[in-house]
Amino acid sequence: MFIVELNYTKPLIEVDAHLEAHRNFLAAQYHAGTFIASGPKEPRTGGIILARSDSPEELAAVLAQDPFQVHGIAEYRVIQFHVRAVSPGLEQLVGT
Repeated sequence: MFIVELNYTKPLIEVDAHLEAHRNFLAAQYHAGTFIASGPKEPRTGGIILARSDSPEELAAVLAQDPFQVHGIAEYRVIQFHVRAVSPGLEQLVGT
């Protein structure tokens, strides 16, 4: 399992110009089963993505397709962790 932290490197006007394409990218990754949750940080300086992937390299290849990365809108920090415990209803995440 991975936590991906995005930090904007451009002004919000440039972020907003690519926001629809970024959201389409997110939707495709939800459909593919790669992303589990995502949303903006508060204050709005970037966002967080909870993702599953077989390897950091595989996830990096996915993130390279994000319009925010393609256009240099955000920097990414990827943290890998192993899920050991979850709330009821999320048991399928244990061991990822």
